[in-house]
Amino acid sequence: MKLSPALAAFFAAVALLAADDKPAGIPADYKLVYSQDFEKPDAIKEFTFSDASAWKVAPGDKGNSLELIKQSNYKTSVRSPFNIALISEKVVGDFVLDADLIQTGKEYGHRDMCLFFGFTAPAKFYYTHIATKADPNAHNVFIVNEAPRKNFAKETTQGVNWGLNIWHKVRLERKGATIKVYFDDLAKPIMLAEDATFPKGHIGFGSFDDTGKVDNIKIWAPIAEEKKVAPFPKSAPAAK
Repeated sequence: MKLSPALAAFFAAVALLAADDKPAGIPADYKLVYSQDFEKPDAIKEFTFSDASAWKVAPGDKGNSLELIKQSNYKTSVRSPFNIALISEKVVGDFVLDADLIQTGKEYGHRDMCLFFGFTAPAKFYYTHIATKADPNAHNVFIVNEAPRKNFAKETTQGVNWGLNIWHKVRLERKGATIKVYFDDLAKPIMLAEDATFPKGHIGFGSFDDTGKVDNIKIWAPIAEEKKVAPFPKSAPAAK
């Protein structure tokens, strides 16, 4: 049955209100600025990749997700993650990001998934490296600023248990200089950091050099800019 324009507009408004129903911990002045569950056929077109051939939309028991299936053919100019999928046309400063992540690689200390934010250029961004075991290069919050990645978290846990074929709820909060990362338990952060070098930028997902899946992305923010991210260089100088 074909709906009238008025009725179609009504149902669209109801759907938007339902999507913007805030979970606990979202500030009252934040609105839903991005949502993605990968059920639309063209969902992957909303992302810009360091190597598009390393990603696909994959079906699963609970619907589709965005899957990182192999190491990206991408050379970084400084030591930093290789596998990056950025939301192409959203720039935010303060925000709360919720997403479901699953790690599909082998178990070892640096087994990771990453969240990228404040992304302004291929060698200017922040990322959280959520890994099995913490050390100076793993399970921390990092800055890449035209130099090899550097950790700067004030507090972290000893690591996380990704398990096998297990989805995890991850939250990343940025308010001013304060950065918090949550893993399953949204009441207690696993990382706390402070930095204001990049006040705003694009948000993304990926891994340093592992594989995994992303689903049910929601971003709340007081404001978001519609600004397209620049493409990744097809060839970059070798990492220093």
